[in-house]
Amino acid sequence: MNRLSRKVCLITGAASGIGAAMARAFAAEDATVIISDINAAKGEATAASLGGKGFFLSHDVTDEAQWQSVMAAIAEHHGGLDVLVNNAGIIGTEGGADHDPEHTSLDEWHRVMRINLDSVFLGCKHAITAMRATGRGGSIINMSSRSGLVGVPKTSAYAASKAAIRNHSKSVALYCAQENLGIRCNSLYPASIRTPMWESMIDSREDEQAMIDAMPLHRFGRPEEVAAVAILLASDEATYITGSEFNIDGGILAGTSTSPK
Repeated sequence: MNRLSRKVCLITGAASGIGAAMARAFAAEDATVIISDINAAKGEATAASLGGKGFFLSHDVTDEAQWQSVMAAIAEHHGGLDVLVNNAGIIGTEGGADHDPEHTSLDEWHRVMRINLDSVFLGCKHAITAMRATGRGGSIINMSSRSGLVGVPKTSAYAASKAAIRNHSKSVALYCAQENLGIRCNSLYPASIRTPMWESMIDSREDEQAMIDAMPLHRFGRPEEVAAVAILLASDEATYITGSEFNIDGGILAGTSTSPK
């Protein structure tokens, strides 16, 4: 389809999961794809799987100096940035402890905020500067979550970080419009997408079936279904879409948890 021809796209946290699916989908649309991650082995393997379209950069998204280095490398080797997907993130409870509002430590709260929220702030900040320099405009896509739209008692830090991404995306969109930069910023809200992150939250086959039964479409989403929306927002087909939100949740947020009969 070549919908992303001549576009240089940076996807953070793209060594696996939704990020890797986006990298594959973007490359299939003829984009140059920069995969950034702290997992060098997986990141390099994912980039290699894209052939000449994929490149890997080691990148801690909480470190501003590394953001500056990544943007400098993209400018030097690829002529500038056209698309940023702020995808890197954690739930924070991977070790097994809940993050409820009463017992979460301040250190745990800050860790989730650094990785999920500070990284988006830094990514937007440096992407705007990089895109301004090329004069080509661009697209910033921030990964929020269904959890950023509703309360989640046992992953409260994650939910708060994703809610903040929702609002910051709108601020970025309005700022870029006011500056007449031709840079758009939108946010995605996936829910129940079958990835390694979700696997850690499924305790048993019965638990999995209960989740499926509660979903209006009665199945988990696929990472490729999130990537499809990201392609639209990255492409020149979406040049009048900015400050918008896209739920990719199989209908979960459309009503109550009771399935239609």
